[in-house]
Amino acid sequence: MNYIVSITRTFAVALVLVLTASGVWATGAEEAPAAAADKRYVTDPSTGKVVVAPQYGGTFNHAVRNEPPSIADTWFQPGAAVVVAAVAERLGVPDWAVDRDEYAHTSEITLATPLRGELAESWEISPDGLTYTFHIRKGVRWHNKPPMNGRELTADDIVYNFHRVMGMGSGFTEPSPTGFTRNLPFESIAATDNSTVVMKLEEPSLDALNFITTDFTGSILPPEVIEQYDDVKEWRNLVGTGPYMLTDWVEGSSITYEKNPDYWGYDEKYPENRLPYIDQIRTLIMPEESTFVAALRTRRLDFTGVLSGSSITSLDNAESLRRTNPEIVQWPHLNRSDNSHVFDVAQPPFDDLRVRRAMQMALDLDTINNTYFKGLAVSTPYGLLRVPGHHTPFADWPEEVKMGYMYDPEGAERLLDEAGYPRGSDGVRFETTVNHNQGFDLNYQQIAAEYWREIGVDVGIDVLDGATLTAGRKNSTFEGMTMLIAALTWSPTAALKFWYSEGGWTEDNFNDPDYDAMYDAAAAAATPEELQRLAIELDMYAIERHWLLWGPMVPQFIAHQPWVMGYNGEVDLGRISQRVIYARLWIDSELKEEMGR
Repeated sequence: MNYIVSITRTFAVALVLVLTASGVWATGAEEAPAAAADKRYVTDPSTGKVVVAPQYGGTFNHAVRNEPPSIADTWFQPGAAVVVAAVAERLGVPDWAVDRDEYAHTSEITLATPLRGELAESWEISPDGLTYTFHIRKGVRWHNKPPMNGRELTADDIVYNFHRVMGMGSGFTEPSPTGFTRNLPFESIAATDNSTVVMKLEEPSLDALNFITTDFTGSILPPEVIEQYDDVKEWRNLVGTGPYMLTDWVEGSSITYEKNPDYWGYDEKYPENRLPYIDQIRTLIMPEESTFVAALRTRRLDFTGVLSGSSITSLDNAESLRRTNPEIVQWPHLNRSDNSHVFDVAQPPFDDLRVRRAMQMALDLDTINNTYFKGLAVSTPYGLLRVPGHHTPFADWPEEVKMGYMYDPEGAERLLDEAGYPRGSDGVRFETTVNHNQGFDLNYQQIAAEYWREIGVDVGIDVLDGATLTAGRKNSTFEGMTMLIAALTWSPTAALKFWYSEGGWTEDNFNDPDYDAMYDAAAAAATPEELQRLAIELDMYAIERHWLLWGPMVPQFIAHQPWVMGYNGEVDLGRISQRVIYARLWIDSELKEEMGR
């Protein structure tokens, strides 16, 4: 059994037991067969569960909180990649048919992710790890709409797209500023014939195959559209090879996809079935959680969750929905910590390790968990990583390091005194700011600010939109602290690049040559074992220096109607390509009708 997945599933099972006991979580999954006893069933080969057999047709309504400003440039805007994912395909995809006990599809792409071909039918890697040969699937056609008009996909189309991502050919000279693929050291990318693409690296990378095949920057868009319009920002011009076509976009209201009648793909679990099953997908734009929870109750929505950026994040809302609509299936998902912070370590007062340590020691995370988060959060600290085998569990941290992450307000005050920040006549040692993403839990920030106030630190909260906050962190224009996601299950080299001085997630803030040297060694690791060792060292290096201020990891909830079939709590099928999963789900139309929809 895969170690990473076995640990993840054990953790998930434990969480489900806690949530069930607390009355927050209910599946409703057993009720559908009873209501549809006269139907034909099949066994899901990935779970062993007996389910209603796949069927075609219907409309699938799901919620999304944040409407992308446009689909402008999938390579440069991850938000656009979410919209494009069901339309434009990539070279590879995580294996949907894999046994969920081996890989549950509940984390982003890592070295443990089982891959299969999508636009690439197969591939080979040279023994030295430098040459990747992709055999492009024959018979794949672009959507039958101008200017592509159903022509067949070619190896040249693939090369054109990757030249654009890397800025190394086909008229492109600047690489994409986002995505993981741009970090690979390509020497050349070329088509050797109409169905073969050869990519050569200057040096080997363990992450290369995952990045090339599944990163959102590898979504293949039509060269004719890019050349004609310089971009794909107008949704009407979007053409792909995927299971759905984008057919309507009403600003502030909805985005609509229609089934591609000429789609080449078949269901990996049931290979005799051509995808997709559902005829139409409607993305309803609902910024407020209360709105989409109400829409679930009234059955206006089929699905809400991480696949569309509309997870239920309020534990009160999840519990209330369970009480009022126990038939709705809820899946708890421990994704990451959205309550952690990063310091501006280049400026006082947070250039002093003692101050950073004091800010952590001031927080009583266990009490916050037991009171505000109903005991369902994970308060035990992590660093940036939560990939098993690539980080050190808190129980194994050195005792001195542990002490800096445990609640000790008296110790925090002593550290601030030693650092030269005594209380003033008003009791305040210094003032600072937390830069908060408006889409996340403001209440937690206010609770944390009260704890910091008790040690004499006056913390104001500046609520910003996500784009402004990200830009401020990237350009180091923020002051004080800003929100940071932590306990990531990403590729270790992708996650740990956060602290890197060049091309990392921040600029001119973390500028540590020792860390940079260790990161360079990890990025060039020749074996998974070497990468594991170096990732552990890098993560602990940052933990010891308190570059990260840990905050609780709180479960979010995916919820869907009982007539949505084929879903088992999965959250990803490639980086920022969650909606690809929708092509593999189906609607139990008889159950839906029986329930009054």
